[in-house]
Amino acid sequence: MSRVQITALSKYDFRVEITVRTTDLNYGGHLGNDRLLSLIHEARVAFLASHNWSELDCGGVGLILSDVAIVYRGEAFAGDTLVIEISAGEPTSCGFRLFHRITRKQDAAKIALAETGMACFDYGKRKIVALPDLVRQECSSTE
Repeated sequence: MSRVQITALSKYDFRVEITVRTTDLNYGGHLGNDRLLSLIHEARVAFLASHNWSELDCGGVGLILSDVAIVYRGEAFAGDTLVIEISAGEPTSCGFRLFHRITRKQDAAKIALAETGMACFDYGKRKIVALPDLVRQECSSTE
């Protein structure tokens, strides 16, 4: 079976720290895969806010998640502080990608790499729209 391949970037433009809660654990006693996706979402909101954007207003358009890929490298446990680093790139006519590296702050252990595809979306019309030039410039500057 072939596996998803994600390569870490040489540098990331944004970082946020998030502590794993007991409620983030699964039956195996470690961070659940669904909870990691929620933490990535929380980090994305912080990344957007650092640009004075939000998921409902990113340069004048909304955003909707179009795809996600996660490659797990290690476990995380309750009380661990995760460092989630993010960079934007690969702008297209109607979206861009966010690249994530997740490590444990206490020992720099690799937890996961993730990529999310973000599509520009008009929530009123329920349709995909063009990527604003301002957002395209930001995504292009990080490549």
